[in-house]
Amino acid sequence: MNLLLTGQHVDISPALREYVETKLERVIRHFDQIIDIAVVLGVEKPSEKDKRQRAEVNLRVKGNVIHLDHYAEDLYAAIDGLIDKLDRQVVRHKDKVQSHKNESLKSISANISATDM
Repeated sequence: MNLLLTGQHVDISPALREYVETKLERVIRHFDQIIDIAVVLGVEKPSEKDKRQRAEVNLRVKGNVIHLDHYAEDLYAAIDGLIDKLDRQVVRHKDKVQSHKNESLKSISANISATDM
C-alpha cells in the first residue's frame, strides 16, 4: 500500500504525518486489499470563517476508487471526521465484495441441486 500525503497552502509536519498514518491504521485493519491512499490536507478561502480546514482522500481498491472529503475548523478535527467517513465506506465496500462472493456460491449450489432433481 502506498500513502501519498500532500498539503495545499499547508506545510505537512512530521507530527501531522504521524497523526494521519495512525488514523489510517484503523481503516487498513478493516480491509487490507488497499492499493494506494492519497490524502490532501488544505486550507480554504478566508471568506469561509466557520469551516476553513479541508481533508480529502482518494482510496484505491481493486476495481473501485473511494473519494471523500471533510471540512472543519481545525485540521485535526477534519482528519478525524474524514477517517470516520472513510471507515464506514470501507466496511460497506468490504461487505459488498464479500456478499457477492457468497451469493454466487449459493446460486451455483442452487442451480446444481435444481438440475439434479
